[in-house]
Amino acid sequence: MSSTDKCKNCERSFEKSFDYCPYCGQETADNLTFGVLFSNTISNYFSIDARFFRSFIPLMTKPGILARRFVDGKRLSYLHPAQFYLFISVVFFFMFSFSIRKADNKFTQALKKGFSKEKVIDSLQIQRDSIGLELAKKTLKENQVFTRMSDKDLKTIDSVISAKQKGPSVNFSFNRQVLDSLISIDASQSEKLKAMGLKEDAGAISRKFFVQILKFYERQGGGILKTLYDTIPITMFLMLPLFAFLLKLFYWKRGTFAHHMVFSFYFFTFLFTTFCILILVNALIDIPTWIEVLIFLSFVLYLMLAFRNFYKSSWISAFLKSGTVLFAYIMFIVPIAMFGVLMVSIMLY
Repeated sequence: MSSTDKCKNCERSFEKSFDYCPYCGQETADNLTFGVLFSNTISNYFSIDARFFRSFIPLMTKPGILARRFVDGKRLSYLHPAQFYLFISVVFFFMFSFSIRKADNKFTQALKKGFSKEKVIDSLQIQRDSIGLELAKKTLKENQVFTRMSDKDLKTIDSVISAKQKGPSVNFSFNRQVLDSLISIDASQSEKLKAMGLKEDAGAISRKFFVQILKFYERQGGGILKTLYDTIPITMFLMLPLFAFLLKLFYWKRGTFAHHMVFSFYFFTFLFTTFCILILVNALIDIPTWIEVLIFLSFVLYLMLAFRNFYKSSWISAFLKSGTVLFAYIMFIVPIAMFGVLMVSIMLY
């Protein structure tokens, strides 16, 4: 009886007593099941061990120290910055999703009421205008002797009034009554888009935009807030390199771009952790506005201290650069990102 076994990964032989291959480290038992598959995936990417707690305390109490230690080579003792950010961001967006569902329901109901109210107003306005125009036509005809208008003049005025009653030519500010009629008879999408003002030679982007606006109108805005929320995590992840790029501009000789990315990962992890704590506390008690303002102002203080500890800056330099970086990020990068989120949300709605 053979006392050796063969690794299915590297195909090298070893003693059967080994639980793991001594050459590649793969487990010798072939116990790949559905549960094992996903438990391994979750444990690899969302594992919490002693490194998490060794990383969490300095992250919250010693700004910039954790990033400095990781860059200096002390990496096995702490959770990887990207893994730390991923774990905390998943927890945050999971907690935030409950709030966004309530907000989306309220927002959807408000939009539906707004749509219904506008339809009633539009209908009454059209009826009132039509009655007024008919009275004007009748008055002019009855007093033709006094106004000395010819039949030709009356006919011209009548044609102008009739055109007014039919409504203006359709453009992007489309005639809602026409569109509502097409929707009620389940007309084709092309007919609805034409009623909205889409030209036949419109490009693919314009057509897609009109299709999404039509979808928004037909659904009366339902679910738009949730779609907006779904795009935020990806946007936040993409905004990290932009924050690191700003750091590189202000600290050109203080490290590589990867070093600035480490700092950015830990800083955003701190922000998400704070937001998680706020959500939990706010679920129990209503946090006063002034306390929330102080907490957000503390982010500026945290960043200044982090600059001081990570980049070894002077107090004046850390104060000026942290304020400038936050100002540039909030005034330029965040609005552009929010506009991008809005456009992507419309296109994915």
